[in-house]
Amino acid sequence: MEVLPAGTRRLAAQLTTVLDFDSLWKILTNYNKLSEFIPNLFSSEVISRTENEVRIKQVGSQEFLGLNFSAEVLINLIEDKPNGILTFTLIKGDFRRFEGSWRISHSPVENRRSLTYELIVQGCFGMPVSLIEKHLRKNLKTNLLAVEKAAFELN
Repeated sequence: MEVLPAGTRRLAAQLTTVLDFDSLWKILTNYNKLSEFIPNLFSSEVISRTENEVRIKQVGSQEFLGLNFSAEVLINLIEDKPNGILTFTLIKGDFRRFEGSWRISHSPVENRRSLTYELIVQGCFGMPVSLIEKHLRKNLKTNLLAVEKAAFELN
């Protein structure tokens, strides 16, 4: 995790797996079903698609300090399958900034892939990211493991 100016955080997590590229890609790009296996993602819905550009509405929900919080985002996602990259940027939502990427690449370990999730997030006024950064960090790891598990179940 990296602390950036104006209450912004950059988080990244990486997982090395034996799963093949196609299994991981198939899970990551099954946008309408992401909420079935990504914890704290209440819903994920494709709004529109044009070639490799996808507009997605997502709602996340999480318990924090005994209260249930939810956040909604409309993101623009670019699929770059030849390079194994899904890049997303915020169009509108409950954050001032919400952007990042999923990346599938070859691992230095033979017959393995690296799955990397990177997120840059800045809370809206009244929602300081510093309060939830511990949860964000945990969620990155949890999300990577959930994608791997779903891809294993696909095989």
